[in-house]
Amino acid sequence: MGRRAKSRDLTRQRIVDAAIELHSSVGPARTTVAQIAERAGVQRHTYYAHFPDEWDLLLACSGTALGRDPLPDPARLGALPKGPTRLREGLSQFYDWFARNEGQAGCVLRDAEYHDPTRHIVALRMAPVFAAAASVMGEDLGRRATALLGVALDFSCWRALAGSCSPDEAAALMADAIMLIDG
Repeated sequence: MGRRAKSRDLTRQRIVDAAIELHSSVGPARTTVAQIAERAGVQRHTYYAHFPDEWDLLLACSGTALGRDPLPDPARLGALPKGPTRLREGLSQFYDWFARNEGQAGCVLRDAEYHDPTRHIVALRMAPVFAAAASVMGEDLGRRATALLGVALDFSCWRALAGSCSPDEAAALMADAIMLIDG
C-alpha cells in the first residue's frame, strides 16, 4: 500500500474513532460533523471526502464498533441444552456485552427511538442478532415466557438490574423468572 493510501486510511480511521467516541457520549443524533472533525484533527471538507453522508459514517462506525466487540453469537447458544441453562448463559453473554458497551449502547439505542438513521443502523446491525438470540433462547418456551424473554434482552431491563446485580446474577434472575412463567 502506498504512503498516500495508507495516510488516507489512517485519516478515515481517525474520523471513525472520533465519531464512535462521540456516539458513545452524546449519541449519534447529537453528534455534529464539526465535533467529529475537531476530535479527529481534520477539516470539515476532509470529513466529507471520506463520508459524503451520515449513512456512510454510521455504517463505518457500527461495523468498527461491532468488529471490536461483537454481539454474542446466537448460533453458539443453540449448542447448549434448551431451558434454564441456555437462557442463563445467553442472557449472561448479552448482559456482559451491555456492561462492556454501556455508554455506546445506551446512547445509540436511545437515539434509535427518534433518529431515523440511527434506527435504521440498529435495525441492520443489532436487531437481527437480538431476534436470532430470542429465537434460539426461547425455543420451546410458551407465549408469556417468550414475551418476558423479550423484556430480558432489552438494554433497559439490563440497566435496571445492573444497579443491584452483576451481569451473571441479573441473567440468573431473569432466566429463573422466565422459567417460572413457563412452568
